[in-house]
Amino acid sequence: MKKTFTVLLAGAALTLSSCGMTGTTTGSSSTGSILGSVLGAATNTNTISNILYDVIGLNKISASDLVGSWRYYQPGCAFTSESLLAKAGGEVAATKAKEELQSTYSKLGISSSNTYFSFAEDGTFTGKIDGRTLSGTYTFNSSDQSIQLKTLLLSMKGYVNRNSKGISLLFESKKLLTALQAVAAVSGNSTLSTVGNLSKNYDGIRVGFDLSR
Repeated sequence: MKKTFTVLLAGAALTLSSCGMTGTTTGSSSTGSILGSVLGAATNTNTISNILYDVIGLNKISASDLVGSWRYYQPGCAFTSESLLAKAGGEVAATKAKEELQSTYSKLGISSSNTYFSFAEDGTFTGKIDGRTLSGTYTFNSSDQSIQLKTLLLSMKGYVNRNSKGISLLFESKKLLTALQAVAAVSGNSTLSTVGNLSKNYDGIRVGFDLSR
């Protein structure tokens, strides 16, 4: 596993180098130095894996891996490609996105005790977000790691991404906002500006929920 991570990181570093983004900065831009710091810190397995987990599809799961119950433990986010990871400053941008999501989730009341998802082999799923029950069907595409969730009132396309503790269930920020608005409408909570702003500030990032068994 360590060897695989190292090889993948080397490939990512070559990609970033070809874009001129692994060196020090010139002028007023700080993106290169930020990314350089991220790559420079990647000297152990944990750091390397954290970087790779931030790109959807680099560490795929199978349909059978998805089956089971998954409980929320923190906000999740990942980039749609290695190039976007580089342009956005990598782990720095991902960390900032998670901090903003954490603030919004806390205000909505989302926690590990009231938010989970369970996927069955027959293509059905159940779950809760902030204690509000969801149930319906799902279709998982292992080639691009996309997942289509359908309930009586909502249909959403998302992505499943492997993380260090389990999986992340991720959506375009506008799609996630739609789902959270539905939750907020039931609970009477209208604090959703942070999630809405993600669509402006973090193009190329998918956001949602980090889940573990």
